[in-house]
Amino acid sequence: MMYNPPHPGEILKEDYLEPLGLSISDAAKGLGISRKGLSEIVNGRTGISPVMAVKLSKAFDTTAELWLNLQSQYDLWHAEQEVDRESVVVYWKSAPAAVGLT
Repeated sequence: MMYNPPHPGEILKEDYLEPLGLSISDAAKGLGISRKGLSEIVNGRTGISPVMAVKLSKAFDTTAELWLNLQSQYDLWHAEQEVDRESVVVYWKSAPAAVGLT
């Protein structure tokens, strides 16, 4: 079972902005977005879009996939908490893997 992953904005703030001494305003300017937009990401109110992932990957020498994976993990964990799996009808069930076939 997955743990509660941090919002990507928290990682952006703690692992990139703070160690580099970047303010929200300066980082937003460098990323070509509004201060409000970056603040919403850093404070967990907005997710990382594919476009933002590309910008962050360039700015911090990472990959866009890193940022999108962080967002996906965050979103999936929260969805798992919200969905009542017992109320979902199962239409297809995979067959168990064959054991001992040679």
